[in-house]
Amino acid sequence: MSISLLLEMAESSQPDREALVSGELRWTTAELSRLADGAAGVITETGARHVAYVGTGAEMLPLLLFGAAGASVPVTPLNYRLSGDGVRALVERLPDPLVVVDEDYRHVVEGERVITSTDFLSAAQVADPTSGFADPDAVAVVLFTSGTTSTPKAVELTHNNLTSYVTGTVEFDSAEPGDAALVCVPPYHVAGVGAALSNLYAGRKIVYLKNFEAREWLRLLGEERVSSATVVPTMLDRIVDALEKSGAEYPVPSSLRTLAYGGSKVALPLVRRATAAFPGVGLVNAYGLTETSSTIAVLTPEDHRDALAATDPDALRRLGSVGRPVPGVEVQIRADDGTVLVAGETGELYVRGEQVSGRYTDVGSLLDAEGWFPTKDRAMLDDAGYLFLGGRSDDTIIRGGENIAPAEIEDVLVEHPQVGHCAVVGLEDSEWGQIIVAVVVPLPDTTPDADDLRAYVRAQLRGSRTPDRVVFRHELPTNATGKVLRRELVDELDAHSKESA
Repeated sequence: MSISLLLEMAESSQPDREALVSGELRWTTAELSRLADGAAGVITETGARHVAYVGTGAEMLPLLLFGAAGASVPVTPLNYRLSGDGVRALVERLPDPLVVVDEDYRHVVEGERVITSTDFLSAAQVADPTSGFADPDAVAVVLFTSGTTSTPKAVELTHNNLTSYVTGTVEFDSAEPGDAALVCVPPYHVAGVGAALSNLYAGRKIVYLKNFEAREWLRLLGEERVSSATVVPTMLDRIVDALEKSGAEYPVPSSLRTLAYGGSKVALPLVRRATAAFPGVGLVNAYGLTETSSTIAVLTPEDHRDALAATDPDALRRLGSVGRPVPGVEVQIRADDGTVLVAGETGELYVRGEQVSGRYTDVGSLLDAEGWFPTKDRAMLDDAGYLFLGGRSDDTIIRGGENIAPAEIEDVLVEHPQVGHCAVVGLEDSEWGQIIVAVVVPLPDTTPDADDLRAYVRAQLRGSRTPDRVVFRHELPTNATGKVLRRELVDELDAHSKESA
């Protein structure tokens, strides 16, 4: 079904419900629906075959999602953090687009068919409304992958992919009166798209924070009586820091029931700190990919509580998993030769389901004959069906002919009492093929010793997993969702090695 139906259902059920808050702006479900029809009219009038958006999101994201759907054209939120050349290169890959841009980023786009967000909203308020339901198999959203190691790929998500995700994971109109979701993930990330659609469908008010700042996030939490929130790991780290340093200024409100984190791997020390900082709040670890229309596995609040209270080692380690697949999603772990592996064996994660796209512009579908998508994530399922991630296949270090997953070493290093954050990468080496380099961000007011850290790893893993080198940095390079930019680390370390040679 078309995503337009999600908005129609929400309006039919509760037209006067406050649906969206962004700064001083507040829209009811009916107002959002009316403006979306106007937005569809504006888009149709231009004759554009695609809509691109450059900006920080908030109200513009749902408006353009439903406006483009009503006009039966796809929409692409772009990474506004890119350089002007980077943004223009992505716009040029879209067919005959209308570009909607926030005023702060107007200088990075050019061309005749460009309109500011303010002018677009004004036009939508007076345009002849257009409403329609696109073909469920038509492309609704195109998102560019982060491109941390290669040229960004354009992932195509159909209306059916997105609505399958929403209806498979959320019950319609299930929110309690007054429920509110605080959203601060960027609009160009699939989690931002998923949040706009699923919260509206559930009947939950969406409170947008355009530019994340921990204290402002905590303030909004109390002011809007937020019941659920979603953050990426870097945000969670800063929020917990703020609570630990000045929690009395912005206490966690009793309204908050769940706090979801995801987007990249979260270290166990941070999960334990978050548990202490948010007593009584259910933590949720959500794992998904752009190609799967958002979440495909969830570690629920009950899972968190059970793991934290467990004495059995297998149950305890599930705190480091991403939980179990959501309804409608199947998973397999496969060896390099395609053999399906049993519980406890590590290989590549394959997923299948109606919400799984696996299709790229100019490339086509990567689904196999039976509909399985290769995620390129290393993973393992335990006997109870909990999914453990081991990093990207591309990140694997091959040292002396042995395949080594960086995550295995990182999970040990981050537990050291003087380590705040870390990333492990492989550097080319004439003797071993690659050597293991651990890049460590120390905790404040600590000065860890490299040999001590190497010994710490050696005591818990095989000797072949011991870092050959330990490098200290003030911070790790990450993207907006907290994923470490490993390619950037490798390039810097390679350049430094050549200078030192």
